[in-house]
Amino acid sequence: MSQAQSEALFAEALNYIPGGVNSPVRAFRAVGGQPFFVNRARGSRVWDVDGHDYIDYVLTWGPAILGHAHPKIIAAVKSAADHGTSFGIPNPLEVTMARLICSLVPSVQKVRMTSSGTEACMSAIRLARGFTRRDKIIKFDGCYHGHVDSLLVKAGSGALTFGHPDSAGIPAAFTQHTIVVPYNDEAAVRAVFAANPGQIAGIIVEPVPGNAGLYLPRPGYLEFLREITRAEDALLIFDEVMTGFRLARGGAQERFGIKPDLSCFGKVIGGGLPVGAFGGRAEIMDYLAPLGPVYQAGTLSGNPLAMAAGIAALEELGVVGSDVASPPPAAYQRLEELGAQLQAGLADAARQAGIPVQFNRCGSMFCGYFTSTPVHNLADALHSDRERFKKYFHGMLAAGVYLAPSQFEAGFLSTAHSPADIDHTVAAAARVMKQL
Repeated sequence: MSQAQSEALFAEALNYIPGGVNSPVRAFRAVGGQPFFVNRARGSRVWDVDGHDYIDYVLTWGPAILGHAHPKIIAAVKSAADHGTSFGIPNPLEVTMARLICSLVPSVQKVRMTSSGTEACMSAIRLARGFTRRDKIIKFDGCYHGHVDSLLVKAGSGALTFGHPDSAGIPAAFTQHTIVVPYNDEAAVRAVFAANPGQIAGIIVEPVPGNAGLYLPRPGYLEFLREITRAEDALLIFDEVMTGFRLARGGAQERFGIKPDLSCFGKVIGGGLPVGAFGGRAEIMDYLAPLGPVYQAGTLSGNPLAMAAGIAALEELGVVGSDVASPPPAAYQRLEELGAQLQAGLADAARQAGIPVQFNRCGSMFCGYFTSTPVHNLADALHSDRERFKKYFHGMLAAGVYLAPSQFEAGFLSTAHSPADIDHTVAAAARVMKQL
């Protein structure tokens, strides 16, 4: 199919934007070829500038849990914009959003808004160090917490896609207090605490890592992290930028029954607009300026357009006014059903084609790895056949299905996806896999 306009735009973009893109994974370097340019999206679909439409399983990398251009979110943004796009002064919508987050996530007593998930994670780490008066942080290889200097060590996401998990431009001194261990490995965490007594400020973790594809915590693993941090007087930080309000109304911590000390959010709570947030126990959050000695600030934090969009998204998800004792809102039940349909269909397509695939899913997040061995961490994920994935990606794209352009990214579902979308996707996968 013709991509003449996308090709022309990419050629022009290369003259003015490094690599032609404003976020590295968009460049298609991991799968080959050139990216297409989108000028319209609605529901479960995006349309490129050449007029082709695709069923979208990237969903702006997670925020579009209700699908694209949801009418209630669009109306909320338009209404907010009529009163001004930014104030730099407290506004009522940020209070509403803060109250919603605190009411929906039991571990969060106070919260502060930022403009991105990167800012949220960066600020949570600074706060953990300030509160504990310790320097060292434990993270897990393959987990990505934004492009923060001290955390861009053995990261996932775009850094992993390009085979350079560590970035140039970061002095070694900036990362000397970041200790990286394999995910799902209890012994490695114990060894770090034993080797650094009284020095670990906290552990930061994606409770369900989604930046090296997708893999799940082994039974009891998150409980172990909670227990050891509590025993060692360290803080447990959940990076729920992806999972927050997506895997459940209270995020992964509700789904797995864990209460971290600090949590980071983004994506869904912005309704598609730039946003981030971090929150936790009041005694920790009150260490932030102007009450405490840990400084954090942001001109656009609590932006009224992002707050309006996020509030509309949470209301439409049905979480406003609900609590953990009540049944899950219908939106989450629908997402689970769609996820199960997709998982079963793709697994069957792989079996019929005789191709080994490990399909990992948690709620509305998923990833298929071309490997015969289970994937529980980054080392397992690296066994996948990336050349086969490249062919699969382009085959699916030609069939009108847009997947993340990297083996090492999660896919997402929205309430706008239909059983017919899933059927189309599974049928396309069956055809493509037979040709791999």
